[in-house]
Amino acid sequence: MRPPEFWKADVRGRDSVVILRALLTPVSWAYAWAAAHRIKTTAPRHAPVPVICIGNFTVGGAGKTPVARAIRAKLGETAHTLSRGYGGQLPGPLRVTPGMSAQQVGDEPLLHASDGPAWIARDRVAGALAAANNGAHAIVMDDGFQNPELAKDLSIIVVDPAFGIGNGSVFPAGPLRERLRDGLQRADAIVLLGSPAPSPVIDEAHGEDAGETPAVQDWRTDFSKPILHARLELTGEAPAGKYVAFAGLARPEKFFDTLATLGVEVEDMVPYPDHHPYSDDNLDFLTRLATERGAKLITTEKDAARLSPEWRARVEVLPVTARFEDEAALDALLAPIRARM
Repeated sequence: MRPPEFWKADVRGRDSVVILRALLTPVSWAYAWAAAHRIKTTAPRHAPVPVICIGNFTVGGAGKTPVARAIRAKLGETAHTLSRGYGGQLPGPLRVTPGMSAQQVGDEPLLHASDGPAWIARDRVAGALAAANNGAHAIVMDDGFQNPELAKDLSIIVVDPAFGIGNGSVFPAGPLRERLRDGLQRADAIVLLGSPAPSPVIDEAHGEDAGETPAVQDWRTDFSKPILHARLELTGEAPAGKYVAFAGLARPEKFFDTLATLGVEVEDMVPYPDHHPYSDDNLDFLTRLATERGAKLITTEKDAARLSPEWRARVEVLPVTARFEDEAALDALLAPIRARM
């Protein structure tokens, strides 16, 4: 799904927005109560190895997967990844291999499998046990912060500074998956993951990235645990030439902004819903559009994972990695996990 405009922090004062949020607020109260009740009444089970959860407060993407990949790389080859396999047909527990398809296991697990051992399981406890029984000394879980069944030894929350927590309301009146104060209490650290840039633009009055919303600056004052800063960095050279960009993400505009920041010449941009399964008709349309613009096609690694091998060979992929500004702070956060490994 695409997040509605009224979820954003800066959409205010419109009568339709006020009315819609008012209508959805009782549903949000019920959703928040159900989430809190499930977490409170579920007794989590512990895996035989430490579990690091990379989650977020909001519905949709914030950059969990690149952060999970970066942390897994820090921990070494005996760290396995675990995800639900959203969008895939197979329930797991199942070890993912790069030769599988996104239709089988989802797109994000394929990215993790390109780095090393990766697992999917709708039952996170069963998935953790399968990974531990097959050589995992630590498990990096991509998403699942609001899932109480598997105990987490370290919960790291990823936030997109440009979106923050949106309007601060719980779904469906806003993007939050639970009451913010509940999530903040369980979180052990927050990673603010920004887009690629030559250097951060500093707001001298606040000492923050100027692109961050006021809502972000407000809620962070209530969080006393570590807050780390990271940016997506391009691995390799920025692609040259003209491109038609397409992306099926929760916020595809973030990918388009990334291309602009890198100086990529984008002739047109085509957004799709998150985890969109690309059809031949979609790709034929994109190819015609690119031909009309005298351009090539470009997309994200996550989107490329949902393309057939034939189409993947015809599309440029923008590979990025999460780079932490303070590696020592990340090492300190991971030190207790490393000691147990």
